[in-house]
Amino acid sequence: MAHVEGSHHVTLSVGHAQEDVDFHVRILGMRFIKRTVLFDGSLPIYHLYYSNADGDPSSVVTTFPWAQAGQFGTRGTNQAREVLLSVPEGSLEFWSRRLTAHDVEVADTERFGRRRLAFRHPSGIEYVFVPNAGDPRTGHPGHGVPPEHAIHGIHGVGLHVTTPDRMVEFADESFFAQGAPVEEGDVAALQIGDAKFGNHLEITVNRRDDQGTWRYGAGTHHHFAWNVSDLRNQDEVKFAIEGAGYTDISELKDRKYFKSVYVRTPGGALFELAVTHPEGGWTCDESPQELGTRFQLPEQFEHRREKIFGRLEPIEI
Repeated sequence: MAHVEGSHHVTLSVGHAQEDVDFHVRILGMRFIKRTVLFDGSLPIYHLYYSNADGDPSSVVTTFPWAQAGQFGTRGTNQAREVLLSVPEGSLEFWSRRLTAHDVEVADTERFGRRRLAFRHPSGIEYVFVPNAGDPRTGHPGHGVPPEHAIHGIHGVGLHVTTPDRMVEFADESFFAQGAPVEEGDVAALQIGDAKFGNHLEITVNRRDDQGTWRYGAGTHHHFAWNVSDLRNQDEVKFAIEGAGYTDISELKDRKYFKSVYVRTPGGALFELAVTHPEGGWTCDESPQELGTRFQLPEQFEHRREKIFGRLEPIEI
């Protein structure tokens, strides 16, 4: 039976490559697991990957740094907005002090009776730390972040929409939401798929902002990927979505580390149905110990390696 297991990764369009690495690795302490390029189009753009200690699906944040190419987006409504990350229960004081020490502005917030921390990526993208007890995913202790406070992985994604009913209907009837939405003010929260952690979808009614951009552009989400476990199930999920009338959906795309299908949701956000590549995933071209140490290219770009690498920003990990 068709199903979604939970989250797989989130992909963002950010500013400069080095500031992105510094933010995720040196401030958030995440593990750098892959340095490759955008597979679509001909313009050389980095594709950078960060994760928890084990590189679990549901822990990976990936980024396209667009500032060097001069391409910028606009945050607004009818798009994904917040990156929700799961941190250990009791770790928010540590993170508040650490972020402030790194000159990152932090705001205490509360949602659904739980304290959170809100802050921003250097490109302006909104991040939120959500504390969770019992999250079994292993955080990566790096650059002064101890294991007991390290980021477990993705908690979920926050969407802003003008017509929330259409997005809730899609999640409920076509995207395997579990149970009725929980509502607080102008936010409705759902859990997608079978996983206990990493599968939260928060839908905020936003009729104040203008329409956000959907194309590649620094400062915006590009897509949120959901784990559909295997290729047969991926097909079944795709056919179910198409059968419900949501036909703005792509054919299968091979991203080397996973295989993907993309669907534009009625709330505007782009969702991906992702299957980790059965022949190795992140370790198909690097050992678990070597992840992120080499510049990786898909076969179709190998003949341009020197030219591509020479046009990209130099980065230090």
